[in-house]
Amino acid sequence: MEKKQTMKPASPKPGDSHFVDIHEVLHEGDEEGGGEEERTTMERNQKPNRPPSVRQFRIRGFGGQRSGVSFSRQVSLETGFSALMGKEAASSSKANKDEGIKVLPRSGRSFGGFDSAKRLNVGGIDAGEKKGDFSMFRTKSSLSKQNSLLPIKKGDNRSDQMEHWSGQRNNNDQNSNHVNGGGDHDSVHNGVPAGRYFAALTGPELDQVKDYEDILLPKDELWPFLLRFPIGCFGICLGLSSQAVLWRALATSPATKFLHVTPFINLILWLLAIAVLFSVSVTYILKCIFYFEAVRREYFHPVRVNFFFAPWVVCMFLAIGAPPMLSPEKLHPAIWCVFMGPYFFLELKIYGQWLSGGKRRLCKVANPSSHLSVVGNFVGAILAAKVGWLEAAKFLWAVGFAHYLVVFVTLYQRLPTSEALPKELHPVYSMFIAAPSAASIAWETIYGEFDGLSRTCYFIALFLYVSLVVRVKFFTGFRFSVAWWSYTFPMTTASVATIKYAEHVPCIPSKVLVLILSFMSTTMVLMLFVSTLLHGFVWRTLFPNDLAIAITKKRLVRDKKPLKSSFRRWTKQALNKHNSGNKDSGDEKESSTHK
Repeated sequence: MEKKQTMKPASPKPGDSHFVDIHEVLHEGDEEGGGEEERTTMERNQKPNRPPSVRQFRIRGFGGQRSGVSFSRQVSLETGFSALMGKEAASSSKANKDEGIKVLPRSGRSFGGFDSAKRLNVGGIDAGEKKGDFSMFRTKSSLSKQNSLLPIKKGDNRSDQMEHWSGQRNNNDQNSNHVNGGGDHDSVHNGVPAGRYFAALTGPELDQVKDYEDILLPKDELWPFLLRFPIGCFGICLGLSSQAVLWRALATSPATKFLHVTPFINLILWLLAIAVLFSVSVTYILKCIFYFEAVRREYFHPVRVNFFFAPWVVCMFLAIGAPPMLSPEKLHPAIWCVFMGPYFFLELKIYGQWLSGGKRRLCKVANPSSHLSVVGNFVGAILAAKVGWLEAAKFLWAVGFAHYLVVFVTLYQRLPTSEALPKELHPVYSMFIAAPSAASIAWETIYGEFDGLSRTCYFIALFLYVSLVVRVKFFTGFRFSVAWWSYTFPMTTASVATIKYAEHVPCIPSKVLVLILSFMSTTMVLMLFVSTLLHGFVWRTLFPNDLAIAITKKRLVRDKKPLKSSFRRWTKQALNKHNSGNKDSGDEKESSTHK
């Protein structure tokens, strides 16, 4: 039996129409016994759940001549056409046939039913095995690259055919992806819902994939460096720049004159923070250029979206902590506009999502890292006060404090976002200290005194700090991550707030508290710095595969709900028939008894 499929171009011209016939290659026994084949076909139709067998097809070229091109799987018409054109250009020798035909990669889910890619064998390679198709995360989609490989000449009528067939194929793939739970490319280029990250990932940073989840990229293969470079690397800059602010305060504050701290420590830390910020920024800009789809995934991530505020907070820290020998007493207002402008527009976007009540409302996406999107308002208020714009500083302080209260209450009550908060302690909890500490410093900078409101914010931060320190043994046993750097700046901010408190309340306990908190924050930064060097240059484990950006838009599992509902409906109908039959027989018996 011969299967024919004829395809005409969308806009045929006289004498230029092409016909492509795809015929099934019949074995010797099948050509003789036609009746047996019909019976086999009927049996196959009666068993729809049977896995489709692998068939070979040949493409008949123009003029009815058979081509030697064969495929061991079902392919799209576009793939067959490109293979046929390549075959016409090359000599039809047996050596070329042994080399194999280059077939365009497909997801495997658009043919043969559910998970057919796991049952087909394409060119001797198991289609179920995941290969490193990292092009799906590139700035340009891989589909455009596939189409660019087709042999299309300028002015040729085949270009119209390719566009028409490519559009049809894209529509078919989208329909099949919708049926099967979403394809790979559909999952990449469309935004992943916030709830999907909580469902597929685990851990306080939502960076670990659950065991029963599948991802778009192979886990056992090392990904390109830019794909493994997360936005959390800006946390290193946060830790170093905040240390520069701390050591400037230690060197210039009247409350710490007895320490005789040299200002060169502040200069070294400031220059180091600038160098690290430049390196991280350049690397992440390259990631935006070459792997923009991965950057979009990080932006939709409920935790990592907050780290997009980090570069601007770092710049404001560097402006505040600039060495006295290099910076003037009063900074230019343009510095505040350049650094605070992008931060303000980004927070308009994020706060609007919190307020709108959509899928990314605060009770759904709130996590301790959300403090990063709040603390920048207080840092911006400090910088605005230093440039002389007090009203702008008061405005930012009010916006930051209002949203801090909302975030704090949401996290403290453990609303539906409790999935992001682990029961055991984690360095992520130090983010609770950042906002009240920065708020107390900002209030003192704006009004020039450490009054009641400033002390209230400072005491809240101090209580949260102590409540975490007394449980320090619970912080052990966690995998080191670059994002831990961003959890050091809250400790540094609390130390700076203590220095401000000691200036207005000069006594021995306040000075002792300054020494203790400053030593703890500096020691923590030093330990992280050494650990980062060891993981990066000795053990080379600083940047593992970033699995969090490779989750699918939908969980690729067979939907069992329709089967359950149909089974329940069938059993309910059977019970109804049985009950109605029993009722009829009972009525007949009762009528016969009366007679």
